[in-house]
Amino acid sequence: MDLHLRGKTVVITGGSRGIGYACAEGFAAEGCRLHLVSRSQQDLDAARERIAKQSDVAVSVQSLDLGKPGSVAAVFQACPDADILVNNAGAIPRGDIETIGEARWREAWELKVFGYVNMCREYFRRMRERGGGVIVNVIGAAGERPDVNYITGTTGNASLMAFSRGLGSTSMRHGIRVVGVNPGPIETDRLIARQMANAEKAFGDKNRWREFYKDMPAQRAGRADEVADLVVYLASARASFISGTVVTIDSGIANTR
Repeated sequence: MDLHLRGKTVVITGGSRGIGYACAEGFAAEGCRLHLVSRSQQDLDAARERIAKQSDVAVSVQSLDLGKPGSVAAVFQACPDADILVNNAGAIPRGDIETIGEARWREAWELKVFGYVNMCREYFRRMRERGGGVIVNVIGAAGERPDVNYITGTTGNASLMAFSRGLGSTSMRHGIRVVGVNPGPIETDRLIARQMANAEKAFGDKNRWREFYKDMPAQRAGRADEVADLVVYLASARASFISGTVVTIDSGIANTR
């Protein structure tokens, strides 16, 4: 299936590892030019090198923290004419309202919530001037299933779901589509580290971490490339009538009780 993406320019935040990197590989395979943003220059350089071995596409990288003042403007200045923006940067800590203080809460939201909003603000304006574009916000299924022990993340994700739906509800009047993607548990380095820690506590053996999957509908976590396939499709012309919605990819977990 031709997704009609060849030659498009894609900005991906959090693009050096995990879901972001899988998205980069997916867009590169479709012939897109990439601008990857992440905090780690080392990870970015490694990502660029791996993609160069797989695909003949241009890849630029930019190391900065999108939670810091001026960083969003720096990304926009480096790559203002993106056809597609994939917001993916941000890791919000687990904890309840008593363990996550105001400073930590605000720090997490500066990157994951306001970082997304500010990136959208910059690129939406430019896409409207150009007459088109696509924004994909990779959010998280915790926004659909409130979790008191992940209070900062579950409320932040819920706000980004509403933001994506609201912005995308009328964006097609300007030739712009805005969609959200809600991954459930995805087997990234971050998830594996957390599951290993949980297995050490529960079983005294960190190597038994996969046992936590047995109660999941698919009895496994998702893969980053599975999320990337969805993101690439939603950004493509094949999804030209999709905007103002959030698609969940979690094997059904959000609907279990």
